[in-house]
Amino acid sequence: MRSPLSLLPLLALAACTAGPDYQGPASAGAAPQRFARAGEAAIPAAPAVAPWWTALGDPLLDELERRALADSPSIAIAQAKLTQARSALRLDRANGLPNANAQLTYAHARLPGIDLGSSGDGEEEGGGDGSSSEALNFYNLGFDASWEIDLFGGHRRTMEASRASLEAAQASIADAQVSLAAEVAGAYVHLRDRQQRLALAEQSAARQREVLDLTRQRQTHGTVSALEVERQRSLAEQADAALLPLRAERDAYLNALAVLTGQAPGAVDAMLAGPGAIPLPPATVAVGDPAALLQRRPDIRAAERQLAAATARIGVAEAARFPRISFMGLIGIGGTEPDAIFDPDNLAAIAMPRLSWNLLDFGRNAARIGQAEGARDEAEARYRQAVLGALRDAEDALARYGASRQNVASATRASHSADRTLSLTRQRFGAGTASRIDLLEAERQAMGAQQTVAQATAALTADYIAIQKALGLGWN
Repeated sequence: MRSPLSLLPLLALAACTAGPDYQGPASAGAAPQRFARAGEAAIPAAPAVAPWWTALGDPLLDELERRALADSPSIAIAQAKLTQARSALRLDRANGLPNANAQLTYAHARLPGIDLGSSGDGEEEGGGDGSSSEALNFYNLGFDASWEIDLFGGHRRTMEASRASLEAAQASIADAQVSLAAEVAGAYVHLRDRQQRLALAEQSAARQREVLDLTRQRQTHGTVSALEVERQRSLAEQADAALLPLRAERDAYLNALAVLTGQAPGAVDAMLAGPGAIPLPPATVAVGDPAALLQRRPDIRAAERQLAAATARIGVAEAARFPRISFMGLIGIGGTEPDAIFDPDNLAAIAMPRLSWNLLDFGRNAARIGQAEGARDEAEARYRQAVLGALRDAEDALARYGASRQNVASATRASHSADRTLSLTRQRFGAGTASRIDLLEAERQAMGAQQTVAQATAALTADYIAIQKALGLGWN
């Protein structure tokens, strides 16, 4: 019997785990203490992760978000990938356990020139040249089992990579939720913008056609030339043409919202048919700080977990360089008669330890290690790219949001000026010092200014949505 001391080297080897231990990602640069582009509307308070869209105060938007997060194919795709990752982890865990198989075997053999003795079921047959052969029937019911010792941690590294991949898949679901929530809100805001601008554009086009009719009447009285009529006709045609892209964009956003909520185009038309106000963002926006952003964004978490998985796979490749010890066992009952499989006296058992070591592979495993190290380097670069991209997304969104606030204020002042002009023109028209055409033109100018305000408001809310997406909000 072997001394327990002689097993110590083997136990020491079994405690080894090949490959580098994951120490976390290398620093992608220290996160700044505050956002450089945060304007006066941004406050350093920590934002709520979800649901940020309720701050816009639009029940229809809330319902669309609920439907999208429940039924969108993009979420279903991410969830299916998570299911695959969970199954892969279970498979890798099972691969580290013994493997057992049951089998029932029947064999019939004819063995020329071999004397099997006077077995009960052997049949002696003579050949034309005087030789003889024996026919043999064999029945066996048995089990076999095999197990490979994880001597250098290859299986442990495989499990480590599978767990990291599972966590990356979980983070990817959250990232899909972040993107989907922002896409639904953006499509809804643009839909309301197009509906509002289309309604104003239709009124403006109607005013322009009325101006054309009045100009024709004046031509018949000889007060304007044909050139003026043609100019007004051209303006009327341009006003009608401006309606076409707005209608097409309105329908496209309706289609987008239907698909985003997991429905066929046209499914939400009735729900969103009536024009609604463009939702406005709150007066202040909680943005927190860049360090919290990097911890919160699920795409960064997914990239970090993919880096952990890639690091573990180096250990899998490293472990393949070393010897492998496995055990195989066979146990069976059988004989030359069918009922022999029920006789315990016919029990046979075999145990076979096996040591294998690929000493000469001409650099194949070194190449696999190089591939794994390259994949780790790629994952690390992708992580750094995700970090820097997240910081840039946030700064860009904050900068655009600040500019949009100023643009809305400017457009609103211009609209107020146009409204005052319209009011004065109405007074002049009532006093008989301004024509009907002058009044219609003032109305058209006021409607154009309102369209500009609607467009600027939609851009402001869209930039607010971009901030929420850049901050990694919208998942639970």
